[in-house]
Amino acid sequence: MQALQQYIARTGSVTVPRGHEEAVVIHGEEHAVKLGIWISNTKTRRAKLDQAQLDLLAGLGIHWAQF
Repeated sequence: MQALQQYIARTGSVTVPRGHEEAVVIHGEEHAVKLGIWISNTKTRRAKLDQAQLDLLAGLGIHWAQF
């Protein structure tokens, strides 16, 4: 989620190319997150997400998270 928030803050868009990797810093270490693949997988599995997860995604502007 941190990678998605960072991407939106930087680009102003929730449209993430499938092959995009976002670098995030966690506990002082940089990690590459395959954000485009994560978004795609999350969308495919959205029926398994709980309401809090869907609300968070919808709050970030992810239209498919809104039922």
